[in-house]
Amino acid sequence: MARFDLTDAEWALIEPHMPVAATGPLPRRVREQFNGILWRFRTGSGWRDVPERYGPWSTVYSRFNTWAKTGVFQTLMEALIAEAASRGQVDLELVSVDSTIVRAHHESAGLAVTGETLDALEQALTEEKGAPLPVQRSVLRVVRRGPRRTRPTRAHLPVGTVPPVGAVGRRGLRRPGSAGPGAG
Repeated sequence: MARFDLTDAEWALIEPHMPVAATGPLPRRVREQFNGILWRFRTGSGWRDVPERYGPWSTVYSRFNTWAKTGVFQTLMEALIAEAASRGQVDLELVSVDSTIVRAHHESAGLAVTGETLDALEQALTEEKGAPLPVQRSVLRVVRRGPRRTRPTRAHLPVGTVPPVGAVGRRGLRRPGSAGPGAG
């Protein structure tokens, strides 16, 4: 058994929830393949780097792909959470979000919605949750005022136009207070 492989007690919890083949019992090396899948995600390596002790990498990947598509992992997670709840061992460690894997786009700092859209979202929420609208907290409304203004560059100016004094830009236009290229 390798360092991070499942113990016999852990496998005893998982094995009943693994799919049974149509022709009979579980595949011969399903525990090793499951450990290979866990190894791959623990290390973050590629599928081709899965050690040979877990079987051929293509078999381990194929098993993962099949189980993921058929919902085996979702069913397994739900069963393990139910088992932990029946033992009284459910806590916030079961729900973890790691900031190293959850990234927000730089433009996700605020959502600009119109008042009508926000009202429709609030109405849908109250219908889904069944809570009356006045009981809910007020929501900050953000409305976009207009199109964003961009700084002028030579590409924005008509041909033959001289940029205004102090125009800001990166491609040859002067910044306020800077001496031009000929100053010296």
